[in-house]
Amino acid sequence: MSLAESIFTEFDIQAPITRIFLERLPESKLTWRPHERSMTAGQLAFHLARVPGGVVQAVQQNPVQAPEFAMETQPTSVGEILETFDRSVVTVRKVLLAYNDDSMRETWRLMRGDEELLAIPRMQFLRDIMLNHWYQHRGQFSVYLRMLDVAVPASWGPSADERDPGQGFRWVHRPALVA
Repeated sequence: MSLAESIFTEFDIQAPITRIFLERLPESKLTWRPHERSMTAGQLAFHLARVPGGVVQAVQQNPVQAPEFAMETQPTSVGEILETFDRSVVTVRKVLLAYNDDSMRETWRLMRGDEELLAIPRMQFLRDIMLNHWYQHRGQFSVYLRMLDVAVPASWGPSADERDPGQGFRWVHRPALVA
C-alpha cells in the first residue's frame, strides 16, 4: 500500500462518520455558539466540511503562502454545509491518490511572504491537518451537539446516545462513502 493509499483509507473510513455528525446539526441552530469567542455551530460545521478538500488542494503547491486565518464563513443552511462536504470528499479522492511515495515524502513548505513558517514532509502535513486537525474539530462539534441536546453519533466506538445498554461495548464501523 502506498503512503497516499494509507492516508486515503483512513480518510475514507472517517468521512462518512463526519457526514453523520454534520447531518445532525439542526437548521435552527446554525448561528448558535457556546461562547462569544467560539465559532457558531454553522461555522464549525462548515470548517469540518471544508478542511479535507482545502488541505489536499493546498499541498499541491510547494511552497504555498499561509492563508489569512479569519473567522469561518457563516453558512445559510445545513444543505450548503453537506454540499460543501461532498465536494471536499470528491476533491480528496481526485487529488490524494495521485501522489506517489516520493511526493508524499517531499519536504513541503508553508510561507508567509519570504519567511518559511513550516517545512515538513507533505505526508506529515496531510496527516496532521487533513486528518488530526479534522478529528479535533469533530470532537469539538460533538460537544456543540451535546450542548444543543442533539444525539451525538458514534465515531470510534459507541456514543452514550447510540449505545444499547443491554449489549455492552460494540465496535462501530461505518461503511465508506459511495464513490
